[in-house]
Amino acid sequence: MPFPFFADDGGLIAYGTDLIELYRQGGVMVGKILKGASPRSLPIERPNRFVLVVNMKTAKTLGIAIPKSVLIRADRVIE
Repeated sequence: MPFPFFADDGGLIAYGTDLIELYRQGGVMVGKILKGASPRSLPIERPNRFVLVVNMKTAKTLGIAIPKSVLIRADRVIE
């Protein structure tokens, strides 16, 4: 699942790239090109940050127990 925002709409667990950080990375690359760097000389970059979101409301509705180890690692827990 590419976007953690799906958990906001009722999804159980979402894991994906942080879109805001991804746009920042893209902005840095565009800035380098605008300053004269050749696009061909720039390295390919992967996303630097991923986000884990757990929707506890959905988990309770489905009767699913989310392990504490997952909740501790989650960037955001929706109550």
